[in-house]
Amino acid sequence: MPVARPEPQEPRVIAHVDMDCFYVQVEQRRNPELRGQPTAVVQYNDWKGGGLIAVSYEARKFGVKRSMRGDEAKMVCPSINLVQVPVARDKADLNVYRSAGSEVVAILSTKGKCERASIDEVYLDLTDAAKEMLLESPPELLELIFEEATKSNILGLPSDVINREDSVRAWLCRADADYQDKLLSCGAIIVAQLRVKVLEETQFTCSAGIAHNKMLAKLVSGMHKPAQQTVVPSSAVQDFLVSLPIKKMKQLGGKLGSSLQDDLGVNTVGDLLSFTEDKLQEYYGVNTGTWLWKIARGISGEEVEDRLLPKSHGCGKTFPGPKALKNNASVKTWLDRLCEELSERIQSDLNQNKRIAQTLTLYARACRKNKSDSIKKFPSKSCPLRYGTVKIQEDAMKLFESGLHDFLGSQNTKWSITSLSVSASKIFDIPIGTSSILRYIKGPNSTVSPANLDCSSLPEDPSLGNKLYIAPNHEEHCEPSLSEKEDYGNNSPESSSEPNKAEEHKAAQYVDRKKFNTAGSNSASSSTWMFNVEDIDPAVVEELPPEIQREIHGWIRPPKQSSSKTRGSTISSYFQPAKSYSLQAIPILL
Repeated sequence: MPVARPEPQEPRVIAHVDMDCFYVQVEQRRNPELRGQPTAVVQYNDWKGGGLIAVSYEARKFGVKRSMRGDEAKMVCPSINLVQVPVARDKADLNVYRSAGSEVVAILSTKGKCERASIDEVYLDLTDAAKEMLLESPPELLELIFEEATKSNILGLPSDVINREDSVRAWLCRADADYQDKLLSCGAIIVAQLRVKVLEETQFTCSAGIAHNKMLAKLVSGMHKPAQQTVVPSSAVQDFLVSLPIKKMKQLGGKLGSSLQDDLGVNTVGDLLSFTEDKLQEYYGVNTGTWLWKIARGISGEEVEDRLLPKSHGCGKTFPGPKALKNNASVKTWLDRLCEELSERIQSDLNQNKRIAQTLTLYARACRKNKSDSIKKFPSKSCPLRYGTVKIQEDAMKLFESGLHDFLGSQNTKWSITSLSVSASKIFDIPIGTSSILRYIKGPNSTVSPANLDCSSLPEDPSLGNKLYIAPNHEEHCEPSLSEKEDYGNNSPESSSEPNKAEEHKAAQYVDRKKFNTAGSNSASSSTWMFNVEDIDPAVVEELPPEIQREIHGWIRPPKQSSSKTRGSTISSYFQPAKSYSLQAIPILL
């Protein structure tokens, strides 16, 4: 249920920028011949011409709507161009649209806190930028106002005047305006400048709403489309909301909105004004009741999150009518495809943005058939996310089986899946201050780099098994301590004995804790480490970020054939006294 958030004490300038039929614009940029032509973008083009997901304004004039199928759109508008969404893994691939949306976000985010709400919409907190403009170059002192800003739609300002732009210009430059309206005037100019810059650099048009909170900015951003912006002064809020259908309000389009209509007879926001805060709290609880009372008066304290990247990644597919999935094998086939795409996206997010997702969630819509044809909601299921396509596929299938068990209960009946999706959420930035995994297995005065460790140059000896040796590089040459000479003797590669072989084999089974004196330090530190490559669990390695995986794989080499080196030599004979193997740290997450 919605919860009221504290309203900031200082006035804010919030903008909601919404791209105009964005998918169509992307396709028009890819194919300029479509500009000015009736166009629609369709998905799943194998049934009745596909489902329309975006319709150009030229096509809307003929009566084409997003709720139509492609064949129906052609009947309404025979000249319409239907462009198929790119397809990958037998489903829609929206990457081209995501990338285009990122271009827009990169421009909009230059003026303030930016929250990417979806592929084609963004919230901006322009308070600081508006204050700076008001301080340095207030609109009332400007000789010229940015032309696009004079085309703004100001709620409460007559729109049927002959010289509307002059009227808007006068409103923007009022010297007697209160502080809030002056900030809004600056915000309107800033948004107009950003919209023009987006058009110049991306060829995309967008519309916007400018208000003192996110709720109002979102409500008005689509009022005047395309390529226009709307401003909501505080004095115009009540008149704007009073006739607004209650279902138009954010979070009131579902059960809560229906409850207001059915239980309280509330059909518009104005109807909600007749209820006291106490009465609303009595019906819907303290938090939700207060929230309802506030939104009816245009009050919202929701902050713009400083987030350019999505909060989650999701991949889904619908299976209408006869395409419904009716057995585990078909579900697994589609889950594997969805999980493959999800894995690619979270891996790309990790590589490019250094972010890690922590939770995998499966969603489905299903129905079961029995004598009463009852319908029950398929429960969503979540688990910790393990990186790696195969692991995600395995976990997603287990989540489905768990959900199906809860969905069917004790009944043994037929079922079908009409929608299936997986998502990765709880995404966090990798903490600053990462270091190499070798930091935890090397001496404090050593520098390591797998790139400089040429395992292939190390002599092979079957008696040592598949071991990995790592030697640090110190600032000065170090000699073994007396205790080490006593433990391992003074054997050279040319002179060895059977007892020494046993000592060498023993050393190969355990970590060698040799101690060396280093420059500027009286404390001893280990200089050579050894572990059995066979003890490295590949499954554990695959769980690690790719940087660590590459680092570890760089150490490991497949066993070679036995060399002609004398088997009785000590471990020190495999390293030349004057040569050191250097490993430099690679920043990774631990």
